[in-house]
Amino acid sequence: MSSSKHGSATQGFYSRLKISANLFRLMMNLWPPFWGLRIHILWIAPDYRKLTVRMKISFTNKNYVGTHFGGGLFSMCDPFYVVMLLNVIGNDYVVWDKAAAIQYVSPGRGTVFAKFHITDEQLAEIIQKTAHGDKFEPIYRVNVVDTVGKIVAIVDKTLYIRRKVKASGGKAPSVS
Repeated sequence: MSSSKHGSATQGFYSRLKISANLFRLMMNLWPPFWGLRIHILWIAPDYRKLTVRMKISFTNKNYVGTHFGGGLFSMCDPFYVVMLLNVIGNDYVVWDKAAAIQYVSPGRGTVFAKFHITDEQLAEIIQKTAHGDKFEPIYRVNVVDTVGKIVAIVDKTLYIRRKVKASGGKAPSVS
């Protein structure tokens, strides 16, 4: 981590790449951990504000009792809020996963889905809370549901978000 007035951290190489949502979807669908767990991004909005993920059950992601492995359910929800926000608010912000919790509600015996959405209200709150370089740690919830909409798991993701403060004291970037 590099340091500055507010303990700035640099994001990794991949976060600086500007790739289309469809290319991101393709890359993630070919990523070995997702491929092995049968995790597949079905759809992502071109502006990165909505995303739908599916995980089919198979011998590679079943647990001892024949239901979805809990680690797979968590993995299908892990990277998306950070990636989505970095592509929406840009490189003027540091965005990291800080914590996560998963609650298993019912056994996942078939295909499961998770939908992610970043709202205008969430973006406005991020901009307002980080306007002076302060950290903001929102919790975003996503439900993992089966094909009939029954909740299989609830995942709460705590993010660390902070606007990078420029040495010149630059203004907060706007998000359109």
